[in-house]
Amino acid sequence: MGDRDDFFREVTNRICSSLDIKTALRKSFDYLKLYFPLDILSLVIFDSDISAIRRVAHFTADNTEIPNEIIPLPKKIWKIAHNLRPKIPTIINTDTSEYYRLLAQYIQSEGNSIISLPLLIDDDLLGSLSLCAFGEGKYNSEHLDLLSTVSVPFAISLANALSYEKVVKYRDKLIDDNHFLNKEIAKRVNGNIIGADGGLKNVFDMINHVAPLNSTVLLLGETGTGKEIIANAIHYASPRQNGPFIKVNCGAIPEHLIDNELFGHEKGAFTGAIEGKRGRFERADGGTIFLDEIGELPLHAQVRLLRVLQSHEIERIGGNRSIPVNIRVIVATHRNLENMVAEKRFREDLWFRLNIFPIIIPPLRQRRNDIPLLVHYFIRQKTLELGLDAPQGITPGAMERLVAYDWPGNVRELQNLVERELILHRERGLLFGASYPAEDPTDALGGRRTADRQVPIQLDEMIAWHLRDVLALTNGRVSGPNGAAALLGMHPSTLRWRLDKLGIPHGRKNATDQRHGTGLTPFAR
Repeated sequence: MGDRDDFFREVTNRICSSLDIKTALRKSFDYLKLYFPLDILSLVIFDSDISAIRRVAHFTADNTEIPNEIIPLPKKIWKIAHNLRPKIPTIINTDTSEYYRLLAQYIQSEGNSIISLPLLIDDDLLGSLSLCAFGEGKYNSEHLDLLSTVSVPFAISLANALSYEKVVKYRDKLIDDNHFLNKEIAKRVNGNIIGADGGLKNVFDMINHVAPLNSTVLLLGETGTGKEIIANAIHYASPRQNGPFIKVNCGAIPEHLIDNELFGHEKGAFTGAIEGKRGRFERADGGTIFLDEIGELPLHAQVRLLRVLQSHEIERIGGNRSIPVNIRVIVATHRNLENMVAEKRFREDLWFRLNIFPIIIPPLRQRRNDIPLLVHYFIRQKTLELGLDAPQGITPGAMERLVAYDWPGNVRELQNLVERELILHRERGLLFGASYPAEDPTDALGGRRTADRQVPIQLDEMIAWHLRDVLALTNGRVSGPNGAAALLGMHPSTLRWRLDKLGIPHGRKNATDQRHGTGLTPFAR
């Protein structure tokens, strides 16, 4: 079989030639074929964290690509096998070995010849190297004796590769954190937010009161009013300003993924969980987590959030240990959470925990004096973003139309309109009238007026307008024989879903606003 010293030296050189265990094994495979019948070379580690055999490298004589694999074992089998597994090189024989008889159905050894070489460091079994040849009776004691001479180099190589893998994963985790925070973190607030001395003065007075503390803050306001900017302002005016600011849109994460996204999971928590993952709460440790659209949070996640607020601890999916988190929680919604509590769609105990310090952000129509400043700001911002030349200016009367408009989409709608207008009319001055398909050219922004209000042209706005009128007729009642759902020919649940989606409050206590067509949510009055 050749000189043992030459064999030892050459195998050692090959297996130690790379920190990438797959590269090293590939080189070793080509050489081992000179001394052993060899169709498959496989390296596995015994992962006690998930009670599984994890294959980290696998090579075949015909270079067939075989992916890594995790072979979970029933806990009873794992415990027995853990106590029985051999620590000396062995030719697998299921007739005489209780250990391999237990594992036969999982490692598919029937009909093949296999030598298993345990890899130990300081008597600690890291894994096993397996040589496989198709057919039975291919290996003998001489093969076993020769392979045993290189058990130490293989074990050292595996230990080094596993250590290197941990370092790489840690590095990648830091890089991932850096990228994640760069995407999630908002720009620092420099005190120049438009409206801070105008329509948002009361809001900023409340920010100054609560920012230095760790109290939970509830931001209430219609869609597009700038709740994220206010959350950002609270964070950067607080002692946590040098910590992470993590934003989570609860309505944008599928319900079956929300727990994993917020709280993370442990290794082996489910199929494919080959390593643990930190959730958003852990990422926010030492800083602030902003939960936008909190009304979209499923009930099961609400329970876990309540625990975070009460004990400042989280528990990963599949875990049995509590992980302390030092975070501040800011939540926001455009929904009426009190109505959701009454309808059993939001936990009452969570509502009380969140409603410690509510801040109501007024809609744009209630701070019309800020509109000219916002328009000029967005013109400068969008001109730079789009790489455009400065526009010719704003045509006479355009600003008056903007101030008169009710802005159901609030600041976000104004921002989008400015961008659209810059694209269409930057060469000859901004009209702020032709961006909407107006029937009457004298309308403020392409709507048409009735005796007491402007009827929107956009479909969602028109639907919302009609739904408010129907709710006014029913005095805010949604269900029942005389409710809005019956008048509209809709199921009550479907109607409530659409009302929530459009940001329309419902229930009898909101009927007055519906009757007057304001469409204001309770927190924006």
